[in-house]
Amino acid sequence: MPLALNRAPAADLEPWIARVMVAMADARDDSTQTGYLCNDAAYVRTAIGADWTVETADGRLEIRDETFLCGQHSKAWKLLYRGPVIVAGFMLKPGAMRAIWGVEDGTLVDRIRPMAHIGVADSDLTDIYRKGIEGEDWLCQIETWLRDQIRQRMARPPARLSQKFEEAAFADPNIAPGEFCGAESLSLRRLQRVCKRDFGLTPKQVLRRARVLDLAARMCGVADEAEETEFLLRYFDQSHQIRDFSAFFGSSPRQFMDNRQPLLTLSLEIRQARRLELLDRIAPDAVRPWMRQQLVPAVSRTAS
Repeated sequence: MPLALNRAPAADLEPWIARVMVAMADARDDSTQTGYLCNDAAYVRTAIGADWTVETADGRLEIRDETFLCGQHSKAWKLLYRGPVIVAGFMLKPGAMRAIWGVEDGTLVDRIRPMAHIGVADSDLTDIYRKGIEGEDWLCQIETWLRDQIRQRMARPPARLSQKFEEAAFADPNIAPGEFCGAESLSLRRLQRVCKRDFGLTPKQVLRRARVLDLAARMCGVADEAEETEFLLRYFDQSHQIRDFSAFFGSSPRQFMDNRQPLLTLSLEIRQARRLELLDRIAPDAVRPWMRQQLVPAVSRTAS
């Protein structure tokens, strides 16, 4: 079964939004889980009913019953949360944060900011949630809010170059930046500037992150088993794999497997679903390779 309802946004939002998602998991208020927060895209998330303690580049951050802007990550950051998981939000395409709110992705790498950072009142999104709301209804109301933001700010779609590079990383993260530049008829210097602005990373770092996250998704059971051999062959040898993986997650692949985290698995599932759809390997709302049932029956429950 899917870990969360995650799908492509409504068609009119696709120029800016990569994915919308909602996750609801019951737990005692005093239950505690540890994990990682790790995104390869900027997110806006509303988190309800739990205490989140997140490590960031600016230090430890406490979050509860609020909406926040989460920048992309150069590595995984430790997370501790107490209580149920009731989260909804959306993933922004590279460059979309600048197109809508005038903030570059590169300024928020490994950081979390309140919605006031982009001139939005927290209540605008946080108050959409109400007890008992259906997951799909929650997402539809968030999409309505997004349409209003885009219209009010007269936002233009972000430039496609960063999105093309992201898709190239999804398809083959071992591609050389120079090879991509040759195919797109642009200079390496221009690609470096755009990546720094829209990812906050160098082109090589973007590709290395994609390679590690694909491998982590396979370890967590939310990737296509048919790609396992390909994922492993992306590394020259085992020491190369361990070195890259440890630099990103702070643990070896074996240690990671011994302590897999539910919330990270959820994030990786969202990423892999989007990746496979972008690469035309599965259709939207299809049975994903790691699922036993279709998505629709799994979202009938409501938040308690």
